[in-house]
Amino acid sequence: MTTWTEPGPVMPVIVLDDPGLAVDLAHALVAGGIRHLEVTLRTAAALESIRRIRDAVPQALVGAGTVLDAGQWQQACDAGARFGVSPGWSPGLAAAVVARGLPFLPGVATATEAMHALGDGFTLLKLFPAEAVGGRALLRALHGPLPGLRFCPTGGIGADNAPAYLALPNVVCVGGSWLAPADAVAARDWARIEALARNAAALRPAPGAAAGGAA
Repeated sequence: MTTWTEPGPVMPVIVLDDPGLAVDLAHALVAGGIRHLEVTLRTAAALESIRRIRDAVPQALVGAGTVLDAGQWQQACDAGARFGVSPGWSPGLAAAVVARGLPFLPGVATATEAMHALGDGFTLLKLFPAEAVGGRALLRALHGPLPGLRFCPTGGIGADNAPAYLALPNVVCVGGSWLAPADAVAARDWARIEALARNAAALRPAPGAAAGGAA
């Protein structure tokens, strides 16, 4: 399986209804120092947005989020996604991801799910929905029995609590939508988005936390 390149401290969770905004948004995020861009498959515009970012913004590493099954992962890869993220994990999705060999963040919410993902060969996981399932307390609890796992918690995380998550030894990065707020995207306020990205890029995970694991 392919290993992750350094994902940076924050991975933006991007929801786009208009693919015509995708390239400018990607340029703004990259200019602010954020290169890994997760475009969620929640809208009809997602695949075309991934395609346009792939073609027009080579500095970005664009991926697909909210991948639910093997068919969606195939579509995302065909559109040019360079990594994937899922809210949960299933045997069918696992088989498709392993066969493709691209970096992927399996979504987990419990120790049992984390062990299943580890058994499939993944050591960098998405904790989702982070705040709802225990947040930092759960991550601290998981670190003892599963010290080889690293996490990208997503769900309920913003600029206010991201530093506290990144201070944990098993957190490599966090995911959040605050880097591309809907009102700023709609207003084409790329300067605001670049500033948000720049502030996020300045955050740092705890010493010793590293992506490194196969994905």
